[in-house]
Formats: sequence, structure tokens, C-alpha cells
Amino acid sequence: MAITSRVKTTKAKLSKENANDIIKIAAIQMASGPHVSANLSEAERLIEIAVNQGAKLVVLPEYFAIMGLKDTDKVKVREQEGQGQIQEFLSKTAKKHKIWLVGGSVPLMGSSPNKVRNSCLVYDDKGKQVARYDKIHLFGLDLGNEHYHEETTIEPGNAIKVVNTPFGKIGLSICYDLRFPELYRAMGEVNIIVVPSAFTDTTGKAHWETLVRARAIENLCYVVASAQGGYHISGRETHGNSMIVDPWGVVLDRLPRGSGVVMATMNPKYQESLRKSLPALQHRTINVVNPS
Repeated sequence: MAITSRVKTTKAKLSKENANDIIKIAAIQMASGPHVSANLSEAERLIEIAVNQGAKLVVLPEYFAIMGLKDTDKVKVREQEGQGQIQEFLSKTAKKHKIWLVGGSVPLMGSSPNKVRNSCLVYDDKGKQVARYDKIHLFGLDLGNEHYHEETTIEPGNAIKVVNTPFGKIGLSICYDLRFPELYRAMGEVNIIVVPSAFTDTTGKAHWETLVRARAIENLCYVVASAQGGYHISGRETHGNSMIVDPWGVVLDRLPRGSGVVMATMNPKYQESLRKSLPALQHRTINVVNPS
């Protein structure tokens, strides 16, 4: 399991007056399999570890509840919004531990009987679902022996989603969205970006860290990138390297492979000071439409 980290410069600036503003956040890494109940048990175990270390915001990876033997397996276990085993687990767990819980992605029903919406669900510390984001950008890859075409089993979303929380504004995204910086610009000034993912090992080795750190730097915000990491029964290999990155692009903590917890502290005053020192967000000259 990864170890809690802090930015040295941030730590040096903390005073007793603002120490209470520090928030512990966690990214969960898994190597999920085809059985929902087993994956939920593993997620519960890892969430408890994060909670015992003081986490108030916990982010699960994409497909945390199922990485099937076939792409169509997630269609078989899809749920109606507000109902089902996966959503019940998320609600009860958030309420039990009094945490804000981001359910990486959950297969929800869409308009097609043969597809799902790949949906990131956010629950508050009372167990209430307060936000839903449907993945907009669908992954496609034809590279050597690797072939992925998410559009065959997933309906894309079309709405940007930002949710207000006690930790500030959180912008929601999923995996392949990471390659589209215009999505994050359109969110406006957010405090945290979450990127639950299941990056392939091939693309992850080449681009994962670069993209995660770039989104943090250009938006001067924290990025919580929770990932699938390891070998799956289907034969797929995911990159892992779940990480939490600060607004200066510093990787606060990471976990290369396997199940575990990545922990870090968020310091809103540090973020505010960076935005004042380098007001890049105020220097933008190309207009974007902020979500309502």
C-alpha cells in the first residue's frame, strides 16, 4: 500500500490557524474481476483502509465493480439509476464512514438494450447521490494485438459535470476523457479533478503520468487519478500508477501496481496562493462555456 505524502513547501507554510483546512483524500486502486460481489468486497476493504487513515474524500477506479471476461458482461449487470447492488453499496458505504465517495464508474441503463452509460456517481457523507457524470469520450484503439471499441457497448454522455462539495468544486471525468483538455477548461475553476480510469498498460506507459500532471498544472488544481492496475482474468493488463497530483504538478503519492490505497493531503490555502502567484486561469483569452 502506498504511503501518505505531503508537498514539503506546503507543509512548511502550514500554521496552527490553517492546519484544520487540510483535507485527506484517497484514490483506490484495484484489479477488478468479473464477479460484482467479490469486487465490492475488495472495494469495501480498501475504503476502510483509507478511512482509517483519515480520508474524507475517496475515489474508486473506473469499472471498480466489474472487469468482465467480455465487454458485454457489464451490460448484463447494468443498473437503473437509483437501484441495484452497486449503487446500494456506494450509498451505504459513504453513509457508514461519513465520507464523500466517488464511485469511479457504474454501468447504468441507457436508451439501447445492448449498451450502458459509463457513469461516475458521487455520494455525500449521508449516502445521498449528489452527482452523475456519463463518460463523454469513448476509447478506441487499434494497435498491434490490442483492439478496443467502447462505442459497441457504451452510449456517450453529452454533459459536463461539476459538483459543489465541502472540499470545493470537483470536476468529474473518466479515463479517456483525460486526453481532451477542452473538457476540463469548460469546467471553469475547479479545486479538484477526479479521473477514475482503466488505462491499458500500453497507453499508460506512454502517456498516463504526463496527461494527469498536465491537467493538474494547466488547471492549477488537485487531480485524483484512481486506476485499475494489474492483470485481469480476461487477459487485459491495466497500467495502474494511481496518483494524486497537486496544483503545481507534484505527484504527492502513487501506487504502481495491484490493489491498494493512495493517500495525500489537500491544502486549499496552498492552492489559493498558487493561483494568486500564477494567475494563469485569469489570463485566458479564449472563452469557454461553464456548466450550469
